[in-house]
Amino acid sequence: MRQLTVQLEERSYPILIGSGLLAQAPQYFEQYGLTKKSPLLIITDENVAPKYLSGLEQTLRTAGYTVVSAVVPSGETSKSLSVYQDMMTVAIEGKLDRSSAILALGGGVVGDLAGFVAATYMRGIKFVQVPTTILAHDSSVGGKVAVNHPLAKNMIGAFHQPELVLYDVDTLQSLPPRDVSAGLSEMLKHGLIRDEAFAHWCEEHAEELLALNPEALGYGLERGCGIKAEIVSRDERENGERALLNLGHTIGHAIEAIAGYREFLHGEAISIGMAGSALLGEKLGAPAGLYEDTVRMLRSLRLPTTMPAHLDTDALMEAMMHDKKFREGHMVFIIPYRIGAARIVKDVPVSTVRDVIEMLRKGE
Repeated sequence: MRQLTVQLEERSYPILIGSGLLAQAPQYFEQYGLTKKSPLLIITDENVAPKYLSGLEQTLRTAGYTVVSAVVPSGETSKSLSVYQDMMTVAIEGKLDRSSAILALGGGVVGDLAGFVAATYMRGIKFVQVPTTILAHDSSVGGKVAVNHPLAKNMIGAFHQPELVLYDVDTLQSLPPRDVSAGLSEMLKHGLIRDEAFAHWCEEHAEELLALNPEALGYGLERGCGIKAEIVSRDERENGERALLNLGHTIGHAIEAIAGYREFLHGEAISIGMAGSALLGEKLGAPAGLYEDTVRMLRSLRLPTTMPAHLDTDALMEAMMHDKKFREGHMVFIIPYRIGAARIVKDVPVSTVRDVIEMLRKGE
C-alpha cells in the first residue's frame, strides 16, 4: 500500500492507495475516528452501485456500522441543487447526527456532491473519499466540494477536508477506455504544472497507463496525488499557489457549461483547455514548441485537443466571464511557460483568448 499525507495541521489526513482496501474499510474507518454509534451515509451513482455498493455495505454492517445508502444518476447532472436537496432528505430521514460521516463512493461528481452535503449538513460533518475512477485522484484530494449552477460549474461550494482518502485501485479495472483517458488528463496536468520529468513519464508510459498496468498506475496515482497534496498543504483555500491546479479549467469549464455537462467528460474538456492554455502561453511569450509538446502528450493519452466546431465562440467567452477566476473585469488564466512550470496571469486580453479559441477550433 502507498500512503501520503495532506499536511494541514489539525486537519491533516492520509491518502491510502492500494489493492483490496474496500474489504479493509472498517479498520481504517475506526483508525481515523468514524464512530459506530452514528449512521454512515454512502452516496454513490448508478454505474458504481452495482459493482461495489452492496459489498461495502455488508463489510461495514458486519463490522458494526449502521449504513444508509443513496444512488444518484451518473454524470455531471447529479451535481445539481435538486439532487443536493434529495441527499439532504436522505440524510435527515436516515437520522444522521453530528457524529455521522458521509462516504463518497465513486468518481469526481459523487465526491463533489457528497462532500458538499457533508460540508453543509448540520453545518458540517465528517466525510470520506472512496474514489473509483482515475479522475478522482485529483478531485478527492484537497477538500474542494461543490455543485453546479446552469450558468457555471462549481459556483456553489465549500472547502471541506475529508477524514481520509481510501483509494482501492482494484475498482479502476472496470473503467471503460474513455473514462481511463479522461482521468489521465488530470494526472498529466500535475506534471505540466509542477514536474517536467513526471509529465514526460506520463507520455512515455501512456500505453501502460491506458492498459491499467498496476505498477505504472500505482506510481502515476501516487505522484499525481503527491503533487496536489504538496500544493494544498501550502495553500488550502486557493489564495495563491493552489490556483495552479486549475490549468486548463477556465476553458474546460466553459466547454462543459455550454455543452450542458453532457457531451464531454471532465477530463476531456480540461484536455482541450490545457491545449488552449499552452497556446496562450506561446502568445504571451513562452518558447515556441510548448503547444506542440503539450498536444503531443495529451494525444498520447488519447485525449482531445481541438475545439468542437459546434460550440459557439461568443457563448464560450460569456461562460468564461462567469468563471470563479474572472475578477474585476479581467480574465485570469493559469498559463504554462514551459513543460513542468506554470504561473497565474491575472490580466489576459480578451481578444487574445478569443483568438486562441478560434485557433483551437482549427487545430492550429
